[in-house]
Amino acid sequence: MLQPFIVTPGTSVCLADYDADDTGHYHHKSETKRPLKKLQKRLRKLQELLYAENQRALLIILQGMDTCGKDGTIRGVMSGINVQGCDVVNFKVPSAHEASHDFLWRAHRAVPAKGIIGIFNRSHYEDVLVTRVHNLVPEEVWTLRYQQINNFEKMLVENGTVVLKFFLHISKNEQKARLESRLRDPRKHWKIAESDLRDRAYWNDYVHAYETVFNTCNTEWAPWHIIPANKKWYRNLVITERVVESLQKLDMKYPEPTFDISQITIKD
Repeated sequence: MLQPFIVTPGTSVCLADYDADDTGHYHHKSETKRPLKKLQKRLRKLQELLYAENQRALLIILQGMDTCGKDGTIRGVMSGINVQGCDVVNFKVPSAHEASHDFLWRAHRAVPAKGIIGIFNRSHYEDVLVTRVHNLVPEEVWTLRYQQINNFEKMLVENGTVVLKFFLHISKNEQKARLESRLRDPRKHWKIAESDLRDRAYWNDYVHAYETVFNTCNTEWAPWHIIPANKKWYRNLVITERVVESLQKLDMKYPEPTFDISQITIKD
């Protein structure tokens, strides 16, 4: 089920070729409840193994257009895991202190420690997306960043961090519907940001910027996954399956005790 969503390194990506409404062989949310619950149970066990073994880390990068569902993905995929083994970092407009460093500084300091699942809600890729679309830095600056990102992610992988990158692919019509839903519901007004409305006018520019990312920063050590995200339930299933599959490949084992427990007696 996953292979069509993994971008093969070296291929050229056109987002128009990817169907944001795709739901595989599923037709309704009810069909995914059982397999999702099974995957989440498996994920909880794998997270415990990752935490106990304390040798490697998992970094999940979530990117996408506004309203694509990054927060919902975190809730839907990570439901029930042990919070002490999971860190979530939101990448908003850099603070003055962050902006005084190189663009990767704040990302590197947020990378999960060994034994931890780290989730980037947006990421260092904003520095070749927002900065490009809104001309925040010169072109000669942001064009250098693609290779710098590749080198950064390769270094992470070589040092024991698995990097999973997910683009949550929604259609422009779906974004419109989600924004209108927020406008209608007073409980969702807090989610409305002027930047969301502003950036919608730059939809095509963001599409081109993302396609450059997929064509330039899609490597064997950290490939991109383009996930159909118009249907939230299918998005959650696909991403959970990929996370579980990646952790299983690590062939993790519980560490052996550091002392002879056969000689221990628990006193009354």
